[in-house]
Amino acid sequence: MSDGDGGGEQGGGGPAEAEESALVLGRLLDRGAWRLKVAGVEKPRRDARLLAGHVLGLSPGAVLLADDRVVTPEEAQALEAVIARRETREPVSRILGHRGFWRFDLALGADTLDPRPDTETLVEAGLAVLEGCGGRILDLGTGSGCILLALLADRPGAIGLGIDIAPGAVRVALRNARALGLERRALFAVGDWAAAVAGPFDLIVSNPPYIPSADIAALEPEVARFDPSRALDGGADGLDPYRILAAQVPALLAPAGVLAVEFGQGQARDVAGLLEVGGLCPYEIKKDLSGEERCLLARRRAAGPLPPIHIDAKPSAPGNGPTKA
Repeated sequence: MSDGDGGGEQGGGGPAEAEESALVLGRLLDRGAWRLKVAGVEKPRRDARLLAGHVLGLSPGAVLLADDRVVTPEEAQALEAVIARRETREPVSRILGHRGFWRFDLALGADTLDPRPDTETLVEAGLAVLEGCGGRILDLGTGSGCILLALLADRPGAIGLGIDIAPGAVRVALRNARALGLERRALFAVGDWAAAVAGPFDLIVSNPPYIPSADIAALEPEVARFDPSRALDGGADGLDPYRILAAQVPALLAPAGVLAVEFGQGQARDVAGLLEVGGLCPYEIKKDLSGEERCLLARRRAAGPLPPIHIDAKPSAPGNGPTKA
């Protein structure tokens, strides 16, 4: 298969042969990948193959070996439709309706954030908090339920509650819980943060909206146009949700309970300061897969002072706001 758009067949051959050639999967993938490249898609050939696998019911490996396969006109039309959607920069995960996270395949919906690999940093931090025990978990802004369900899957003794303001997100989270067999230990409800929640909880987790309102339009189209705005928009400075968490969380934590929150690039110091004002003691920063500070852990204020946490002093690149992961 060529890396370009592909040329026409040379030599003789009648209309039937030409029509069959136009329906060869390798040629369709060439054209699809070229269109996606022109549209600015970062990995056009990979995405074209994923979409072809979705249409044809093939694994990614099987697609690689199927260049000479002749598809039906109906299959070609279906592939054209999903390529056209990806041309608009709609993410592959949105087109497929699901996303891999942790070790699961989770359903997505219009009201859920598309989970990012860096958010697994928050899961790892939460699992460490619950090491060797069960516990009660609260997930604020649960979306697809990805964080809570990953925690429950690896801590069989734990139970959890996920809250989201969007009813559609809660429905998706319930669907994912049932698919993973976790519906008996995971409850989901519509709510405005923790306003109607009673504790105590051993672990409270949240990946809140943290993009400054004015920065959303400059994000990649896959994010700015297809993630729900209320899952991205953190207010003028990107910190409004942390102000809410700082006010609500201390009263909900068990005596040894921990809050674990995700934040954006360059926000660690501000988030830590807000939580301290609210009565919490930030004590650890976790870095994501790319080495960026991504997750902060805090506990209720103890009788004695905790050692100060280390926050990277390097400034954000000029013009770069926080990135939603």
